[in-house]
Order: sequence, then structure tokens, then C-alpha cells
Amino acid sequence: MKEIVILSGKGGTGKTSLTAAFAAISRDHILCDADVDAANLHLLMEPDVKQRTDFMGGGVAVINLDKCTQCGRCRELCRFEAISEDYEVNEISCEGCGVCVDLCPEDAIDFPTKKCGQWFISNTRFGPMVHARLGIAEENSGKLVTLVRNEARQLAEKINLDLIITDGPPGIGCPVIASLGGATSLLIVTEPTVSGMHDMMRVAELAAHFKVPGMVCVNKFDLNIDQTKAIENQAKEMNLEVLERVPFDPLFVESMVYGKTIVEYKNDSAASQAVKNIWKQITASADKVS
Repeated sequence: MKEIVILSGKGGTGKTSLTAAFAAISRDHILCDADVDAANLHLLMEPDVKQRTDFMGGGVAVINLDKCTQCGRCRELCRFEAISEDYEVNEISCEGCGVCVDLCPEDAIDFPTKKCGQWFISNTRFGPMVHARLGIAEENSGKLVTLVRNEARQLAEKINLDLIITDGPPGIGCPVIASLGGATSLLIVTEPTVSGMHDMMRVAELAAHFKVPGMVCVNKFDLNIDQTKAIENQAKEMNLEVLERVPFDPLFVESMVYGKTIVEYKNDSAASQAVKNIWKQITASADKVS
């Protein structure tokens, strides 16, 4: 089974727009939205939810006042100052580290898990999709990413599909690590800016650590040709495969207004042709790896 993960190192590079376009081009795949903190692939996919499941994540400390002797040990240990003088836990301040639970001399503090969000299995016009929504200010996004990827893999095996297209989260933190490990190949979507090069390099270093082969495409390349060339040269130095460039095209935004991908909205545009060529390059590269 092949899993192609699309990352960017930051938000706003066009990662999700390209993922949605790939979904429109490809056939016989599972879509996976691993950007659980700020999921937006569903806005273009319009999923029909078939299964909805609560995600139970980290807990918040709860003090049993009947057992508590108010010795002050928990308040002394809590570096987040989440426990009041009345020995009540502020749920917003509590980071769920569990130190107070482990070291309370009276065993007066419980640590129940709580609902942190939901994950879904849906049907879309391009096939099945596994996605999730993390609650506001909730923790454990990496754990939820892992769950979503595992469910996508199980669903693919169940219905005999051998390709997963995963829209990953921005940055290089825990959710990105959770979305990258074990993938067949990685596409880094960047833009022709100095920060775009920096973000690409950070993701490429992460991919190298996990031994995931990487590819790079520059979106909106014609906004700065010199920087595009610099990014592509740097990518080659880092043993990344450089794919076709995507030109700046207002049709990307226009197509979103109508809830469509660029290839659905204007199949013969220069941007659509570039996206289709990139998908051919991605699949050819993934076939070599597998």
C-alpha cells in the first residue's frame, strides 16, 4: 500500500488546494485529512459523513475534596498554577501533565480522559475520506493524526484500495511527525520566498530523519523566478526530486468559491495542466519507491 503525504512547513502555500486537485485526478484511493487542528479539506470535498466517533484524549485533574487534606503539595508542584487556594482545578490552565495525580500523598486527585474532538469516515465525490476535528484549544493532535492515518489504512485494506492521499498539517511539530512516519513518499509544497525555502528545508530534514523520499514543487513560481530557482537548487542539494512548477492563477481561489478543485473548474488552464503533470510525476516516483 502506498501513502503519499503532502506537507508544506507552514500554512497558506496551497497544500490543501493541490491535495484536493490530486483527489480529482486520481482514482481508487482513500483521502486522509491529517490537519486535525485546522481541517479544511472537507470544504472542497463536501463529505457525506457515514461514521462519527468521539476522540478521547488527555485528561484534566479533578480533586476529590472529601479525600483532600489541603496539604498544599499539588499547588507546590503545579508549574502552571492551575490549582486555586480552594483546591479547585482551572481547566484552562491545567496542561494535563499528571504530576499532581502521581504525587498526591492522599491519592485525592483523579485524571479522567475527556472528549477532545471527533473523527469521521465519509464518502466524497472522489471516494472515501477519513478526517477529524480537534476541539478548540485541545491537546493530543499528534495522537489524533495517528488515529486518522491508521483508520485510513484499515479502510483501504478493507475495500481493497492501495493508495492513500494524505493532506498533512503545517509546520514540523508533533502532528507533522505523526503524519509523516511510515509514508511511502512526501510532497513538499512551497512558495518562492525566503521563508518558503526555510520551511522546505525544515520539512526535508524531518523527512530525511524518517527516511521518507521527498519531492518539491514550487507553487506560484512566477511571482519570483530567481527565488524559485534558488529553492529548486537547494532541493537538489538535499536529494529532493524537483517536480513541475505551478503558476500563480486566480482561478484557484475562484474555483474554491464554487466549491470545486482547479481541475474541475477549469481543466484546460495552465495551472490545471501543471497539477496533472505533477500528479503523474508523483505516482511515477511512488511506484519506484514501492
